[in-house]
Amino acid sequence: MVFHGRTDLASEAQRLWMASAEKTSALRGVAAREETIEGFPVCSVRILDDEGAAALGKPRGQYYTLEPERFFGRSDGSFAACVRALAALIRRCLPPDLGGGVLVAALGNPDITPDALGPLTAGQILVTRHLKTAEPSLFDGFASTALCRPGVLGTSGVESAVQLRALCRALSPSCVIAVDALAGADFSRLCRSVQVCDSGISPGSGVGNDRERLDERSLGVPVIAIGVPTVVDAACLSEEEALKGLFVTPREIDAVVRRGALLIGYAIDLALHRGLSVEEIAAYLD
Repeated sequence: MVFHGRTDLASEAQRLWMASAEKTSALRGVAAREETIEGFPVCSVRILDDEGAAALGKPRGQYYTLEPERFFGRSDGSFAACVRALAALIRRCLPPDLGGGVLVAALGNPDITPDALGPLTAGQILVTRHLKTAEPSLFDGFASTALCRPGVLGTSGVESAVQLRALCRALSPSCVIAVDALAGADFSRLCRSVQVCDSGISPGSGVGNDRERLDERSLGVPVIAIGVPTVVDAACLSEEEALKGLFVTPREIDAVVRRGALLIGYAIDLALHRGLSVEEIAAYLD
Protein backbone atom coordinates (compact mmCIF):
# COMPACT_ATOMS: atom_id res chain seq x y z
CA MET A 1 0.00 0.00 0.00
CA VAL A 2 1.29 3.48 -0.89
CA PHE A 3 0.15 6.68 0.87
CA HIS A 4 -0.78 9.35 -1.67
CA GLY A 5 -1.64 12.29 0.60
CA ARG A 6 -0.04 15.70 0.22
CA THR A 7 2.32 16.24 3.15
CA ASP A 8 5.97 17.16 3.43
CA LEU A 9 6.22 15.62 6.91
CA ALA A 10 7.52 12.05 7.07
CA SER A 11 5.93 11.62 10.51
CA GLU A 12 2.49 12.47 9.09
CA ALA A 13 2.99 10.24 6.06
CA GLN A 14 3.95 7.34 8.35
CA ARG A 15 0.96 7.89 10.67
CA LEU A 16 -1.49 8.25 7.79
CA TRP A 17 -0.10 5.14 6.09
CA MET A 18 -0.56 3.16 9.28
CA ALA A 19 -4.09 4.50 9.76
CA SER A 20 -5.12 3.59 6.21
CA ALA A 21 -3.32 0.23 5.96
CA GLU A 22 -5.06 -3.10 6.25
CA LYS A 23 -4.43 -4.91 9.52
CA THR A 24 -2.36 -7.53 7.73
CA SER A 25 -0.15 -4.93 6.03
CA ALA A 26 3.29 -4.00 7.30
CA LEU A 27 5.19 -0.84 6.57
CA ARG A 28 8.47 -2.31 5.45
CA GLY A 29 11.60 -0.24 4.96
CA VAL A 30 10.63 2.32 7.61
CA ALA A 31 11.60 2.54 11.28
CA ALA A 32 9.73 4.98 13.53
CA ARG A 33 10.05 5.80 17.21
CA GLU A 34 9.01 8.43 19.73
CA GLU A 35 11.32 10.22 22.16
CA THR A 36 11.46 13.32 24.34
CA ILE A 37 14.13 16.03 24.18
CA GLU A 38 14.18 18.93 26.66
CA GLY A 39 10.62 17.96 27.58
CA PHE A 40 9.28 18.16 24.00
CA PRO A 41 8.00 15.16 22.01
CA VAL A 42 9.97 14.14 18.93
CA CYS A 43 8.92 11.66 16.25
CA SER A 44 11.82 9.99 14.42
CA VAL A 45 11.19 8.31 11.07
CA ARG A 46 14.03 6.55 9.27
CA ILE A 47 13.42 5.51 5.67
CA LEU A 48 15.76 2.60 5.13
CA ASP A 49 15.33 1.49 1.53
CA ASP A 50 13.50 1.99 -1.75
CA GLU A 51 10.41 0.13 -0.51
CA GLY A 52 10.05 2.50 2.42
CA ALA A 53 10.70 5.50 0.18
CA ALA A 54 7.98 4.38 -2.23
CA ALA A 55 5.50 3.79 0.60
CA LEU A 56 5.86 7.26 2.14
CA GLY A 57 6.81 9.18 -0.99
CA LYS A 58 10.03 10.47 0.61
CA PRO A 59 13.70 9.81 -0.18
CA ARG A 60 15.80 7.60 2.05
CA GLY A 61 17.07 9.37 5.13
CA GLN A 62 16.44 10.37 8.72
CA TYR A 63 13.49 12.63 9.52
CA TYR A 64 12.91 14.22 12.93
CA THR A 65 9.76 16.12 13.85
CA LEU A 66 9.80 18.29 16.96
CA GLU A 67 6.24 18.83 18.19
CA PRO A 68 5.87 21.58 20.80
CA GLU A 69 2.35 22.60 21.74
CA ARG A 70 3.05 26.00 20.18
CA PHE A 71 5.92 28.18 19.02
CA PHE A 72 7.25 30.31 21.85
CA GLY A 73 8.26 33.95 21.82
CA ARG A 74 11.76 34.88 22.94
CA SER A 75 10.48 36.16 26.30
CA ASP A 76 8.69 32.88 27.06
CA GLY A 77 10.42 30.66 29.61
CA SER A 78 10.14 27.62 27.33
CA PHE A 79 11.81 29.27 24.34
CA ALA A 80 15.41 28.38 25.28
CA ALA A 81 14.51 24.72 25.94
CA CYS A 82 12.71 24.47 22.59
CA VAL A 83 15.73 25.99 20.82
CA ARG A 84 18.06 23.49 22.51
CA ALA A 85 15.80 20.59 21.49
CA LEU A 86 15.73 21.66 17.84
CA ALA A 87 19.50 22.33 17.85
CA ALA A 88 20.09 18.78 19.12
CA LEU A 89 18.14 17.39 16.15
CA ILE A 90 20.05 19.59 13.69
CA ARG A 91 23.35 18.32 15.12
CA ARG A 92 22.25 14.73 14.46
CA CYS A 93 22.05 15.55 10.75
CA LEU A 94 25.25 17.57 10.43
CA PRO A 95 28.32 15.94 8.89
CA PRO A 96 31.10 15.27 11.43
CA ASP A 97 33.53 17.73 9.83
CA LEU A 98 32.39 21.32 9.25
CA GLY A 99 35.83 22.57 8.24
CA GLY A 100 34.49 23.88 4.93
CA GLY A 101 31.79 25.88 6.66
CA VAL A 102 28.02 25.85 6.26
CA LEU A 103 25.86 27.58 3.65
CA VAL A 104 22.37 28.44 4.94
CA ALA A 105 19.77 28.73 2.16
CA ALA A 106 16.71 30.77 3.13
CA LEU A 107 14.12 29.54 0.63
CA GLY A 108 10.71 31.01 -0.09
CA ASN A 109 8.88 34.17 -1.05
CA PRO A 110 9.03 36.98 1.53
CA ASP A 111 5.95 38.62 -0.03
CA ILE A 112 3.67 35.64 0.69
CA THR A 113 3.29 35.18 4.45
CA PRO A 114 2.91 31.37 4.63
CA ASP A 115 5.98 31.06 2.37
CA ALA A 116 8.13 33.60 4.23
CA LEU A 117 9.63 31.21 6.79
CA GLY A 118 13.02 31.02 5.08
CA PRO A 119 13.49 34.76 4.46
CA LEU A 120 12.41 35.54 8.04
CA THR A 121 14.81 32.93 9.40
CA ALA A 122 17.65 34.61 7.49
CA GLY A 123 17.47 37.57 9.85
CA GLN A 124 18.28 35.29 12.80
CA ILE A 125 21.42 33.67 11.36
CA LEU A 126 24.86 34.60 12.69
CA VAL A 127 26.88 35.00 9.48
CA THR A 128 30.59 34.57 10.23
CA ARG A 129 32.44 33.49 7.09
CA HIS A 130 33.78 36.96 6.30
CA LEU A 131 34.74 37.53 9.94
CA LYS A 132 36.65 34.27 10.24
CA THR A 133 38.46 35.03 6.99
CA ALA A 134 39.50 38.51 8.15
CA GLU A 135 40.27 37.75 11.81
CA PRO A 136 40.48 33.97 12.30
CA SER A 137 41.99 34.17 15.78
CA LEU A 138 39.17 36.36 17.11
CA PHE A 139 36.44 34.06 15.81
CA ASP A 140 38.10 30.70 16.41
CA GLY A 141 35.14 29.42 18.44
CA PHE A 142 32.60 30.09 15.69
CA ALA A 143 31.69 27.93 12.73
CA SER A 144 32.10 29.49 9.30
CA THR A 145 28.59 30.33 8.05
CA ALA A 146 27.38 32.00 4.87
CA LEU A 147 23.81 32.90 3.96
CA CYS A 148 21.88 32.92 0.67
CA ARG A 149 18.39 34.23 -0.06
CA PRO A 150 17.71 32.78 -3.53
CA GLY A 151 14.12 34.00 -3.72
CA VAL A 152 11.69 32.17 -6.00
CA LEU A 153 11.76 31.50 -9.72
CA GLY A 154 8.89 33.91 -10.40
CA THR A 155 10.81 36.90 -9.02
CA SER A 156 14.43 35.98 -9.77
CA GLY A 157 14.08 34.09 -13.05
CA VAL A 158 16.69 31.61 -11.76
CA GLU A 159 16.06 28.27 -10.07
CA SER A 160 17.21 28.07 -6.45
CA ALA A 161 19.20 24.94 -7.34
CA VAL A 162 21.15 26.84 -10.02
CA GLN A 163 22.08 29.62 -7.59
CA LEU A 164 23.05 27.21 -4.83
CA ARG A 165 25.15 25.05 -7.14
CA ALA A 166 27.15 28.11 -8.15
CA LEU A 167 27.66 29.09 -4.52
CA CYS A 168 28.67 25.56 -3.54
CA ARG A 169 31.29 25.54 -6.31
CA ALA A 170 32.63 28.90 -5.13
CA LEU A 171 32.54 28.31 -1.36
CA SER A 172 32.97 24.51 -1.09
CA PRO A 173 30.90 24.27 2.12
CA SER A 174 30.77 21.10 4.18
CA CYS A 175 26.97 21.15 3.94
CA VAL A 176 23.93 23.24 3.07
CA ILE A 177 21.11 23.92 5.52
CA ALA A 178 17.92 24.77 3.62
CA VAL A 179 15.00 26.41 5.45
CA ASP A 180 11.59 26.44 3.80
CA ALA A 181 7.87 26.41 4.53
CA LEU A 182 6.18 23.01 4.18
CA ALA A 183 2.71 21.65 3.52
CA GLY A 184 1.03 19.34 6.01
CA ALA A 185 -1.99 17.07 6.10
CA ASP A 186 -2.99 17.25 9.79
CA PHE A 187 -4.53 20.58 10.72
CA SER A 188 -3.81 20.00 14.42
CA ARG A 189 -0.05 20.05 13.71
CA LEU A 190 -0.15 23.04 11.38
CA CYS A 191 2.42 25.61 12.58
CA ARG A 192 3.08 23.41 15.62
CA SER A 193 5.80 21.12 14.22
CA VAL A 194 9.33 21.50 12.90
CA GLN A 195 10.87 18.84 10.66
CA VAL A 196 14.61 18.34 10.31
CA CYS A 197 15.93 15.82 7.78
CA ASP A 198 19.22 14.84 6.15
CA SER A 199 17.80 13.98 2.72
CA GLY A 200 17.39 17.46 1.23
CA ILE A 201 14.22 19.12 -0.04
CA SER A 202 12.10 19.61 -3.16
CA PRO A 203 10.97 23.25 -2.96
CA GLY A 204 7.28 23.71 -3.72
CA SER A 205 6.46 20.00 -3.79
CA GLY A 206 3.93 20.27 -0.97
CA VAL A 207 1.74 22.66 -2.99
CA GLY A 208 2.19 20.93 -6.34
CA ASN A 209 4.80 23.39 -7.65
CA ASP A 210 7.86 21.14 -7.69
CA ARG A 211 11.21 22.78 -8.40
CA GLU A 212 14.56 21.04 -8.87
CA ARG A 213 15.45 19.00 -5.81
CA LEU A 214 18.16 20.24 -3.45
CA ASP A 215 20.21 17.32 -2.16
CA GLU A 216 23.71 15.90 -2.19
CA ARG A 217 23.30 14.66 -5.75
CA SER A 218 22.32 18.06 -7.12
CA LEU A 219 24.61 20.29 -5.02
CA GLY A 220 27.56 17.99 -4.36
CA VAL A 221 27.38 18.39 -0.56
CA PRO A 222 24.98 17.06 2.11
CA VAL A 223 21.76 19.05 2.39
CA ILE A 224 19.89 19.34 5.69
CA ALA A 225 16.32 20.62 5.35
CA ILE A 226 14.39 22.36 8.11
CA GLY A 227 10.76 23.39 7.74
CA VAL A 228 7.43 24.15 9.35
CA PRO A 229 4.06 23.13 7.85
CA THR A 230 2.31 26.45 7.24
CA VAL A 231 -0.48 25.30 4.89
CA VAL A 232 -2.82 22.32 4.54
CA ASP A 233 -4.32 21.17 1.26
CA ALA A 234 -8.06 21.84 1.58
CA ALA A 235 -8.67 18.44 -0.03
CA CYS A 236 -7.34 16.87 3.21
CA LEU A 237 -10.18 18.54 5.12
CA SER A 238 -13.05 17.89 2.72
CA GLU A 239 -13.80 15.81 -0.36
CA GLU A 240 -15.66 18.65 -2.10
CA GLU A 241 -14.47 19.03 -5.69
CA ALA A 242 -14.48 22.84 -5.43
CA LEU A 243 -11.75 22.73 -2.77
CA LYS A 244 -9.16 21.05 -4.97
CA GLY A 245 -6.15 23.30 -5.45
CA LEU A 246 -6.97 25.45 -2.42
CA PHE A 247 -4.73 25.68 0.65
CA VAL A 248 -5.64 26.62 4.22
CA THR A 249 -3.43 28.56 6.62
CA PRO A 250 -4.11 29.80 10.18
CA ARG A 251 -5.60 33.25 10.72
CA GLU A 252 -2.60 34.24 12.87
CA ILE A 253 -0.05 33.00 10.31
CA ASP A 254 1.92 36.26 10.29
CA ALA A 255 2.74 36.00 14.01
CA VAL A 256 3.24 32.24 13.97
CA VAL A 257 5.64 32.20 11.02
CA ARG A 258 7.76 34.86 12.71
CA ARG A 259 7.98 32.81 15.90
CA GLY A 260 8.82 29.71 13.87
CA ALA A 261 11.58 31.59 12.05
CA LEU A 262 12.96 32.84 15.37
CA LEU A 263 13.05 29.29 16.75
CA ILE A 264 14.75 27.85 13.65
CA GLY A 265 17.29 30.66 13.35
CA TYR A 266 18.35 30.40 16.98
CA ALA A 267 18.53 26.61 16.75
CA ILE A 268 20.79 26.74 13.67
CA ASP A 269 23.08 29.20 15.47
CA LEU A 270 23.17 27.04 18.60
CA ALA A 271 23.86 23.87 16.60
CA LEU A 272 26.71 25.41 14.58
CA HIS A 273 28.44 27.64 17.13
CA ARG A 274 29.01 25.10 19.87
CA GLY A 275 30.32 27.51 22.53
CA LEU A 276 27.29 29.82 22.54
CA SER A 277 24.18 29.83 24.73
CA VAL A 278 20.71 30.97 23.69
CA GLU A 279 21.21 34.15 25.72
CA GLU A 280 24.51 34.91 23.98
CA ILE A 281 22.93 34.38 20.56
CA ALA A 282 20.24 36.90 21.49
CA ALA A 283 22.93 39.41 22.50
CA TYR A 284 24.81 39.00 19.20
CA LEU A 285 21.64 39.35 17.14
CA ASP A 286 20.50 42.43 19.05
